[in-house]
Amino acid sequence: MPKVEIFCTPFCPYCVRAKKLLEQKNVEYEDIRVDQEPERHKEMITRSNRTSVPQIFIDNYHVGGCDELFALESEGTLDSRLGL
Repeated sequence: MPKVEIFCTPFCPYCVRAKKLLEQKNVEYEDIRVDQEPERHKEMITRSNRTSVPQIFIDNYHVGGCDELFALESEGTLDSRLGL
């Protein structure tokens, strides 16, 4: 199964929504709390070239945020990216 990383904060509704979708698919992910780990926040910005959360990566492929994750789901391509 691919490595899934979500750079997020606990009070972000988009982060919660993205994680819920992955949990419904029984996908394990690394929950990277940028509010608690400032160095990881810098990593997120470097990797994604974005400052907002969530930023989602599947095997180093930058999905983007919650809207982009749900767009992959709507297109029917999310499951294949997740190896489902």
